[in-house]
Amino acid sequence: MSKSPDTSNYVKADLSLLGAEHVAKYRETGGAVGHIWNGVPALLLTTTGRKTGEARTQAMIYARDGDNYLVVASKGGAPQHPAWYLNLVAQPQVEIQVKDEIIKVVASTAEGAERERLWQVVTGVWPNYDQYQQRTQRVIPVVVLTPVVK
Repeated sequence: MSKSPDTSNYVKADLSLLGAEHVAKYRETGGAVGHIWNGVPALLLTTTGRKTGEARTQAMIYARDGDNYLVVASKGGAPQHPAWYLNLVAQPQVEIQVKDEIIKVVASTAEGAERERLWQVVTGVWPNYDQYQQRTQRVIPVVVLTPVVK
């Protein structure tokens, strides 16, 4: 008999603003619409498609660790990594938009004790990540986005 996942901290998300519509509203309003999504902050992450070379943008929940931004490659606990994560592993120089600010960043995947520490930070913002991790065998990556100093 398998242990059922702990759902005590799971938050049912309002999915009325998703995907391309979320990105468009965020861009149109400088984040006035879309920066706060389901009570948590969201940014826009633009990666370069590893196969197409085309820019790909998605809205992502984020947390902060000092000057760094943190995003999670959860894909809701699916067995495979999301395409955006594979794109930034292939090309870690990416761009984010936070409210109306465009920021060039370098992405890296947290490992070991650092990942564990940052996992606590990101689940403090979006507790559902714990349940997503229970749904999959893979270790869900925590991505650190470090601003490029000009």
